[in-house]
Amino acid sequence: MITEADTCRKYVLPKLYAAGWNDDQISEQKSFTDGRIIPVGEKARRRHPRRADYLLRYARDLMIAVVEAKAAYRLAGDGLQQAKRYAEILGLKFAYATNGHGIVEFDYTTGKERELDSFPPRKNYGKGCGRWRA
Repeated sequence: MITEADTCRKYVLPKLYAAGWNDDQISEQKSFTDGRIIPVGEKARRRHPRRADYLLRYARDLMIAVVEAKAAYRLAGDGLQQAKRYAEILGLKFAYATNGHGIVEFDYTTGKERELDSFPPRKNYGKGCGRWRA
């Protein structure tokens, strides 16, 4: 059975490259919190950090989207709520969920969700306008 890691390697990353994204613009398996501290008796333990499958950057210091991947046998939108939660924590404009075959986008600038055949190219992102250009 194909795993989430297999889906990322075989399907998601090639789709990002095909859309014109490069390694400098893609952060893979990126932790963005340290993990919640949980008291255990007189000591404390830290939970696992939150980790996005992919963070997409328009520029070095300008993240614009999070991509949450699920195994290929799952539905494309199964990770959308998780992607949206991460996008909200990070203040990003776009959240994507994919199973490697289908892609679901949530656009915070319009509040709309839609299915896509491919990831939008970085070059279509208008820095000043905050939206993907068609």
